[in-house]
Amino acid sequence: MQFSYQLYNYSFKEPLITHYGTWTTREGIIISLIDHQGKIGQGEIAPLTWFGSETLQLAISFCEGLKGQITEEEINNIPDSLPCSQFALSSAIFHLSQPLLDEKTLNFKYSSLLRAGDQAIKQLQSHNNPMTFKWKIGVYSIKIEQNIFLSLIESLPTGSLLRLDANGGLTLEEAQKWLSLTDNYTNIIEYLEQPLSPENLHLMLHLNLDYFTPIALDESVAGTKQIEDCYLKGWRGIYVIKAPIAGSTTSLRQICLDYQLDTVFSSVFETYIGRSMSLYLAKDLANSQRALGYSK
Repeated sequence: MQFSYQLYNYSFKEPLITHYGTWTTREGIIISLIDHQGKIGQGEIAPLTWFGSETLQLAISFCEGLKGQITEEEINNIPDSLPCSQFALSSAIFHLSQPLLDEKTLNFKYSSLLRAGDQAIKQLQSHNNPMTFKWKIGVYSIKIEQNIFLSLIESLPTGSLLRLDANGGLTLEEAQKWLSLTDNYTNIIEYLEQPLSPENLHLMLHLNLDYFTPIALDESVAGTKQIEDCYLKGWRGIYVIKAPIAGSTTSLRQICLDYQLDTVFSSVFETYIGRSMSLYLAKDLANSQRALGYSK
């Protein structure tokens, strides 16, 4: 098959502030395949290096090394050290026979990402209807954030749900303080996402048993290998899946089906090409009772 690629670089309308810092620009690669019948399939390489994916430069080197040609066998043998490239090429194979998804045809529920800190309260003034919101924590001190949280709870439209996302940035003591607080609002708090760093899975297993507030894994389950590893180590809670960094779409689909995972598919701020493949997977594999992590 013929192979080509094109770099992209776009700035966010507003910077995204998380425990990792401030993110202002999304960079990635759109790849294209043309088969012997002239059909075109596209995929997207959208690295998220702080989640453990390859860097953009490694992905560029991989694309350059193909010299304009690739076989399906070579696609199936892309190393696990290039999960975003695996996703992109397996997506392109899929799109040789399936069109990009028309999102309007799907009846998905979506969450809305709130700004970090007290900007979230101002943001809620434009929301009147109940929905699922996501708020980043671990950005400011826990005292400041918990005070904001109490105001945030009061500002949510009636019937809404709130997800807290720490991006692995809490200490065990801070996680316990948050869970002790959120256990008072179990009708509102859907889950606490990745309170501790991935190497502390054993502690999160205990936290998930010790508190009423559910815990969701995100950074811990960045790729298919990590997803399977967490399952085999006993995780039966929620899995936040970022498909563009998870690896082969075929492998991801198989693991989710084999283990019947409780999944929430979530964005890495990819373009519509990567989003299309992610939503194809979500259509078949996501927990239909939970809102997808794609801001609306």
